[in-house]
Amino acid sequence: MSHVETLDESQKTPDNIQDCPECESDNLVKDSDRGELICEDCGLVVEEEQIDPGPEWRAFNHQERQEKSRVGAPTTQTMHDKGLTTTIDWKDKDAYGRSISSKKRSQMHRLRKWQERIRTKDAGERNLQFALSEIDRMASALGMPRPVREVASVIYRRALKEDLIRGHSIEGVATSALYAACRKEGIPRSLEEISEVSRVEREEIGRTYRYISQELGLEMRPIDPKKYVPRFCSELELSEEVQTKANEIIEKTAEEGLLSGKSPTGYAAAAIYAASLLCNEKKTQREVADVAQVTEVTLRNRYQEQIEAMGIHG
Repeated sequence: MSHVETLDESQKTPDNIQDCPECESDNLVKDSDRGELICEDCGLVVEEEQIDPGPEWRAFNHQERQEKSRVGAPTTQTMHDKGLTTTIDWKDKDAYGRSISSKKRSQMHRLRKWQERIRTKDAGERNLQFALSEIDRMASALGMPRPVREVASVIYRRALKEDLIRGHSIEGVATSALYAACRKEGIPRSLEEISEVSRVEREEIGRTYRYISQELGLEMRPIDPKKYVPRFCSELELSEEVQTKANEIIEKTAEEGLLSGKSPTGYAAAAIYAASLLCNEKKTQREVADVAQVTEVTLRNRYQEQIEAMGIHG
């Protein structure tokens, strides 16, 4: 029996036929074995000899699929050559795990050396390689997931294409791209946290970030302080109850307009401090301020504003 499948929404592109020309039905099915597009209502063969984009082999389980597959790793923006490169293993062994002769070893050593040299054809590629390795290093230190690294690499490549690197350090633009990617992916890190793993100062990161954000039109939304609450509470070993209460405080006080112009980390820290007092899980101001990387003065000021807005007398 032929394998027939319904044409899903993703396959209905403007170039595809979406309705049957005979009965105007949109109930079209695709017969993969015959390469035909058929109207299920009137039986008209709407299109034939379609190209099958799938592999020419068949596999019935995961192991067979892995054995027959001939593709390598997917392309990635986090490498200067997008992962389309040859890798020569550093182990001096053949495919069967046996040691190779000294003549072969010296030959492989020369091949490795030249492979490293020709991977980057000019200074621009070397700089891109260095910048992307910096993004990867900082993202690893911050525990950032793969999508953030990909987005940061894309932002850096865009800045490079628009010639925004000129007049700025490579490390500064790479760090700013990572900071922007964190915000875009909804996993924000403060400038203080970013500068701790970077080789440039906080002021330079902030200045460069504002510049590339404006030039590339990144349209960043203000950071929601609630994004910081789970991480800060986890570091302070506070309960789920405190998290919920802190989010409630942020929501209520933000409605009063207190959040405008305030640092989201300081705002989140003050809400967590207030919530810990209300839930009898007291933490000192210093402990909370250190985790959020804000000063105790900032924390106290935000705390006073929040409790007054909520009508709580501390």
